[in-house]
Amino acid sequence: MKILRDYILKEFFHSFIMSIIVFTFVLLVGNVIQLADLVINKGVEILSVLQLFFFLIPWLLSFTLPIAALTAVVLTFGRFSGDGELTAIKASGIGLFRISLPLLVLGVLFSFIAFYLNDQISPNASFASRRVVKEIGMKNPAAMLEEGTFIRGFGNYVIFIYEIKGNKFRNIRIYQPQEGKTTRTIVAESGEIHNQPGTSVIDLKLFNGTSEEPSPTEPDNFYKLNFKTYNMTIDIAKFLKKDAINKKTREMTVQEITKEIESVKAQNMDPTPLYVEIYKKVNMSIASFVLILMGIPLGIKAQRSEKSIGFGISLLLFAVYWGTFLGGIAMSLRGAVPPILGVSLPNAAFFVFGLVLFIHTARR
Repeated sequence: MKILRDYILKEFFHSFIMSIIVFTFVLLVGNVIQLADLVINKGVEILSVLQLFFFLIPWLLSFTLPIAALTAVVLTFGRFSGDGELTAIKASGIGLFRISLPLLVLGVLFSFIAFYLNDQISPNASFASRRVVKEIGMKNPAAMLEEGTFIRGFGNYVIFIYEIKGNKFRNIRIYQPQEGKTTRTIVAESGEIHNQPGTSVIDLKLFNGTSEEPSPTEPDNFYKLNFKTYNMTIDIAKFLKKDAINKKTREMTVQEITKEIESVKAQNMDPTPLYVEIYKKVNMSIASFVLILMGIPLGIKAQRSEKSIGFGISLLLFAVYWGTFLGGIAMSLRGAVPPILGVSLPNAAFFVFGLVLFIHTARR
């Protein structure tokens, strides 16, 4: 049995190493073009760009690890099935579960490694990358507003922006906590950011939203004001300082996010994005095991030894998985479903489907 185990693992790792190199390289290509632009058009030192390149790799590995594991297991069992080796092994009285056990255990190990990668290495690398960017010195102060994080340091305002493209953004929340009083909130569908040349001041123009304004007669109470256009001026001088960089949600560890949730709740702000990030880290880690479980019966049913077929099956399956994953995140952020349900849905569905498919294949 030890010989068989070593043989299966050797075949798996041969395909796994090839897959992770290919997928990581493909994802790096687009980013390399952007990094090259820093050197060619902005005159950034090559050493700084190499640092950005190095810090990018852990984040890419969080995606390529599960898809490489899936591809490797599909290729491995596809070749075993296509070459008749699987039939010969079963004829010796060894069932599919015993054959698959080394890879299932490996899937659990990959999940633990992935969690450490997603919770510790990738967030810290991403945060270090932004420090390098600020050291480079960005000419546009508006770029210091980061999407996906609670941005502090602007007086008594806390800003959360879901999406920023250039100087335009969508879905913004601006909170104004007041000690012992209700937190004032401004919500807008979209907006624009413009910096005042030669200063650290930003003009924020919001469109189509609501603003909670203090009542003229009772300042402690607010009334909602609908607006088509709302103008704000923000000085980001403190935010531009190196030691004042705020971590984006995805740059926090689970422990840091937990503390942030307590702070957000204490200020009567919506902690949903923070819960979503925690469940993302957990579920992206579990993905390696879930996809290996599903990949075993799919590889057997494919009965092909060609690598192109294995890659095609893996890419298609991962595209469905990732689309479902993003859909669950979107529904969670909109409040349509609880974060734990929306973000965990793909893994739950794929695990059940993969388990049923595995059992059905093992009985044949």
